[in-house]
Amino acid sequence: MPSSLQTPFNNAQLELLKLFSTDLSEQDLRDLRQLLLKFKFERVIELADKAWDEKGWTNEKVEKLLHTNLRTPYKSQEKHLSRKKLQA
Repeated sequence: MPSSLQTPFNNAQLELLKLFSTDLSEQDLRDLRQLLLKFKFERVIELADKAWDEKGWTNEKVEKLLHTNLRTPYKSQEKHLSRKKLQA
């Protein structure tokens, strides 16, 4: 029978628990949160930059996308527009 202990924590969480096994001051805790948020933010930016490059996006393509209406028109709107075209 294996004697390994199962834990719900991932490796980063376990490392942080070991590292900060003592209480932190409120200021230290705020500083740590800021540092962790900065780390996460930098990783998200890296992933976004990678996706940007892989998809071949440019500022012009993004600007065009921002001004493109991608919503599906309602059936009643389609009928209304087709009637207007027939009347014209």
